[in-house]
Amino acid sequence: MNEVTTFNATGAEVQSPDTMPHSIEAEQQLLGAILTNNDIYDRVAAIISAKHFYDPVHARIYEVAAARIAQNNLASPVTLKAFMEEDEGLKELGGPAYLMRLAGAAIASFAVKDYAQMIYELAVRRDLIALGRDISAKAAKVDVASEPSEQIIEAEQALYQMAEQGQAQRGFVSFLRAVTGAVNVANAAYKREGGLSGVSTGLVDLDKKLGGLHKSDLLILAGRPSMGKTSLATNIAYNVAKAYKRGTREDGTEGAIEGGVVGFYSLEMSAEQLAARILSEAAEVPSEQIRRGDMTEEEFRRFVEAAKSLEACPLYIDDTPALPIAQLAARARRLKRTHGLDVLMVDYLQLVRGTGKGDQNRVNEIAEISMGLKAIAKELEIPVIALSQLSRQVESREDKRPQLSDLRESGSIEQDADVVMFVFREEYYKEREKPGDHDLDKMAAWQEEMERLHGRAEVIIGKQRHGPIGTVELSFEGQFTRFGNLVKPWQNAEGGF
Repeated sequence: MNEVTTFNATGAEVQSPDTMPHSIEAEQQLLGAILTNNDIYDRVAAIISAKHFYDPVHARIYEVAAARIAQNNLASPVTLKAFMEEDEGLKELGGPAYLMRLAGAAIASFAVKDYAQMIYELAVRRDLIALGRDISAKAAKVDVASEPSEQIIEAEQALYQMAEQGQAQRGFVSFLRAVTGAVNVANAAYKREGGLSGVSTGLVDLDKKLGGLHKSDLLILAGRPSMGKTSLATNIAYNVAKAYKRGTREDGTEGAIEGGVVGFYSLEMSAEQLAARILSEAAEVPSEQIRRGDMTEEEFRRFVEAAKSLEACPLYIDDTPALPIAQLAARARRLKRTHGLDVLMVDYLQLVRGTGKGDQNRVNEIAEISMGLKAIAKELEIPVIALSQLSRQVESREDKRPQLSDLRESGSIEQDADVVMFVFREEYYKEREKPGDHDLDKMAAWQEEMERLHGRAEVIIGKQRHGPIGTVELSFEGQFTRFGNLVKPWQNAEGGF
């Protein structure tokens, strides 16, 4: 315990290379205060735990005291003596008499929080040093199985977890705390007059069915090609980003109070193509006209105005192809740390790569990716919407409406997802059933059917862990690649929504 302290020319204390940052005095003062007045424990328990103490004997004293206080028993030098009499470390410090010395040197209770904060911060510094040494040791060891890029991702993940105060290692949560969280979620929905507890998609009927996009949920949006998966995803992303308002939340933290910051992984289309789609929707100019530059003066003016209004939208696009799941997670963490992140989109799941370790078949790789996406949703506490392809067996059925078994490598995706939705446009299939011009009766019936289906789309909710399944009808404007709220026959234009 007798350490030699050295000082530099300015008088500041210098740590020797082998000494980790710590303060034995702060630990002694805090323990003495707790052993004198057990009520102090409640004021510091949220800040520190036994693992934050530098001296292992102090850590054990704190642990025994905390256990007794939790059982509504007295924690004093006398009561702790019975539990620690045989402790070898305590014997070195003078045995049970050391406990008496701690209590005798107790400070005034008003300073305990400052000491607890100091102990916590010194523990974080020690963790940072240990992490730095670990990174250095791994980097120095040249190993074929350990790529530098993987080491960077691991280091980023460890740093992020440290910055989030060990959220990933929070362990069990008491039922009381869980119930309080559930009440807060319900209260948020109640205050919105029976509205949403999650982030609004901007699509009224879909919000009613889902209750918005919920934190920690993995939502799978699946469909066959040309059904409009990417269009629906970009529509939701645009609606969420456009509605973004920052402020102080009910729990006192700063963040999105409406809408949110959106991260969009576009593994199929370039960022420019995706931006053009969103601009087409916002400006109401067909996307093919934007590509060709074939616009009237009025359309071009709307296009420029839409582009200006979208400049401030917190929508971030990453169009890196074939992104590994570990890098996808690392980039999401970085985005949350630098700009914030409230909703994450992945277009699409089958284009993400696994780690590729060992002899991994495609089904196992998809399982790793879907588990990874669910882990991101839980770790960052955000909804993750991942698009997914459907197998061709849909096309061979008479009823082309998709179902859960149509998901490619469906087992793991279906299991990990909290919500599975399918985009379905019957108009697309009916269009390909056009009869010959000579068959007037069939042509008339086909035209009538096409008129009924025109501009309509369905989002079929095939699985929802926290709510009902069913079908939501939406409008679809193909020229602007835009989904919208469908006005029902009983709703008029003024009071529909």
